Amino acid sequence: MRLDDEEMSENVEKRTGGGMRKIGVGGGIGTIIIIVLALIFKQDPQQVMQAVQQVSPGQEQAGTSEKLTKENASPFEVMSSKVLRSTERVWKQGFQERNKTYEVPGMVSFEKGTNSGCGFAESAMGPFYCPADRKVYLDVSFFNELEQQFGVKGDFSKAYVIAHEVGHHVQNLLGISSKLQSMRSRLSEKEYNKLSVMLELQADFLAGVWANRANKIKPFLDPGDIESGLNAASAVGDDRLQQASTGQVVPDAFTHGTSEQRMFWFKKGFESGNVAEGDTGIGLGNW
Repeated sequence: MRLDDEEMSENVEKRTGGGMRKIGVGGGIGTIIIIVLALIFKQDPQQVMQAVQQVSPGQEQAGTSEKLTKENASPFEVMSSKVLRSTERVWKQGFQERNKTYEVPGMVSFEKGTNSGCGFAESAMGPFYCPADRKVYLDVSFFNELEQQFGVKGDFSKAYVIAHEVGHHVQNLLGISSKLQSMRSRLSEKEYNKLSVMLELQADFLAGVWANRANKIKPFLDPGDIESGLNAASAVGDDRLQQASTGQVVPDAFTHGTSEQRMFWFKKGFESGNVAEGDTGIGLGNW
């Protein structure tokens, strides 16, 4: 993945301190990221999780916040900022084609822990999008430890994760997320999980749309990048994650879709580059 010619986003905030170091792997998104990276880079997921659990908690610190720049950014932060800038360009153009205005999301790069509009954020949560403050949250230390301890260096698999979270921002702007949330109280957990799967698969599709359109605007893909993205989509399938972490598959507990579904929708988004083809069963909101 070639991002040397890409600019860094102006919408990234760097936070340090502000919370206690606490990595947990009890089944949340943090577990998902650990397992997906372990599988992509042919590590034993169980060994990776055990090693991460052994990281000692740090002391609670006062947080500081500043704009992310080339001078204060780590290599991972530079890469993630450039990916965000690419998504800004793609989605601004896409919304303009529909006579709509794209409101760019913010991104927060933090370590150890920080407050978000959706509550306290920590490494155990992994990357996530908060619709309340319209920001993507990335814990740099989470990725740094995986890279330093296990040699994880695949930039496009990480870019896929960021593009997926930005996909949730697009869904938020289009009213798709709020529609789903409004239905939650009227649905059983099983019924809601089915809709949650559709939402996640659509975010995978939107990540594929980004890769398609970004590469046309400013070519950045290298041979093998899309395969890396497909591997990432496959590795975070609910069926594969459940099998790796618990030894059994429980379809009624799916929240993100199977490996086959995630690969299908990411690939469809990349091949079409057309948001109008991304109705996974929950509609396209006001697109």
